[in-house]
Amino acid sequence: MTAFTTPTVVPSSSSSAVGPTAATLRRCSLVPTPSPRSSVAARVALAHPAALHMVASPPAAARAWTPDSWRTMPIKQTPTYPDQQEVEDVEKRLRGGLPLIFSGEADRLTDALARASQGKAFVLQGGDCAESFGEFAKYGGNNIADTFMVLMQMSIVLTYAIGPVVKIGRMAGQFAKPRSSAVERAKNAALSLPSYRGDMINGEAFEESARVPDPERMWTAFVQSTATMNLLRTLATGGALDLSRVQDINLKFVEGTPAGSRFSEYVRHVSNALRFMESCGVPVDSPALRAAEFYVSHEALLLPYEESLCRPGARDSGKVYATSGHFLWLGDRTRQVDGAHVEFLRGIANPIGIKCGPTLDPAELLQLLAILNPDNIPGRITLITRMGAGKIATGLPPLIRAVQSAGAVVTWVCDPMHGNTESSPSGYKTRSFENVLLEVRGFFAVHAAEGSIAGGLHLELTGQDVTECVGGMQALSHEDLANRYESTCDPRLNASQALELAFLVAETVGGRCYI
Repeated sequence: MTAFTTPTVVPSSSSSAVGPTAATLRRCSLVPTPSPRSSVAARVALAHPAALHMVASPPAAARAWTPDSWRTMPIKQTPTYPDQQEVEDVEKRLRGGLPLIFSGEADRLTDALARASQGKAFVLQGGDCAESFGEFAKYGGNNIADTFMVLMQMSIVLTYAIGPVVKIGRMAGQFAKPRSSAVERAKNAALSLPSYRGDMINGEAFEESARVPDPERMWTAFVQSTATMNLLRTLATGGALDLSRVQDINLKFVEGTPAGSRFSEYVRHVSNALRFMESCGVPVDSPALRAAEFYVSHEALLLPYEESLCRPGARDSGKVYATSGHFLWLGDRTRQVDGAHVEFLRGIANPIGIKCGPTLDPAELLQLLAILNPDNIPGRITLITRMGAGKIATGLPPLIRAVQSAGAVVTWVCDPMHGNTESSPSGYKTRSFENVLLEVRGFFAVHAAEGSIAGGLHLELTGQDVTECVGGMQALSHEDLANRYESTCDPRLNASQALELAFLVAETVGGRCYI
């Protein structure tokens, strides 16, 4: 596999991304192939002919890597534990625990993400902002099953309109959250306490004792993640994606709305297509139509936990996998090129994501790609953009052009949630469905204009009927937020809004939809 080097010049306009000058900057290859979005892939091939030739170069990161080499680097967004011995005791227990995922599964996800980078698949990644110990105890795992089912329903819609869908949950490890401030203040009070950083680190209750970081929470998160994985594996192989039962999609949220009959028509079209296949002798009872390949992901934030769950690969013991999840991502607040989080992620063999906010400089992005994927392995890097509806049109093109100029192979995914958070007049943190949709449509429009491939979506959602985001077909208002606001961190799309978004994305990307 060829290596990656950062170009000395970053293009500032679309015209500079093509032609002789840009050709001299390309050091690695994106080889376009026919796909469901073949017209875009063809434009990539025509606009970047030099990218068809691989040029080897030295690795960007020459120093030796070990699972604990991050401990020598500067670190941000990390708790200070009062008793280090307790931390080491928990780490020892985690090192003796069974892996949550297997290395071969992570490799299959890398291959699937590589297909998405070529337009041969579409990524759907979604789940809670932050998993909760309390919600798991309250619903007994039903909340996980509900979220899994809404992701399956969304994937059926997207598969019919676009093509194969790579399904990834923000589950079984998404317990820690970065915070913009180390302290927070109670409403209408002068008391300040350390910020709540997710159930894996400290407690949500606004009490001094609850906010003390407790390493035992890492073990609780591991136990809950193990139970979550057991449930997800059962659901994934138990017929949840049985296309012969597509008519069972829950359409209660559109009952009484003008679009209700159109959703039913969509389901009828899928059922008719399956009946046609069967009448032609094409088997529709194969495992591929009844089982779902489902992966789990989370932000790699609490590195003692991640390090403790590193294991050698089953087929290649020279590789190290983070077995806490199939896919880990680097947050917008921890992407320092000389930081501990980048150091940890560069050495693991899992596919990894990079959150790309409006403050990310194109030159910094190329540095990150050189460190995290020096061999330019397809499917290794997913760039998750989180710009905001008002910034996507200007913030995304420079990043795309920089990546194209370097010939880096990446999968582009849109996170339309984090850049669209706002404060409600009622005091709740919320997001507007309309702004979420605007950013999604802007994401696809920019990629089409730049001759790039828009590869998927990254969403904060739940299968529960919560009231945390305003708008959508249900027309939730700011006054409705108090009815059932359950998130401990950021607002999530409810099941209705999530499935509605899937239909609208299918219309935007696939050119056909029944809404």
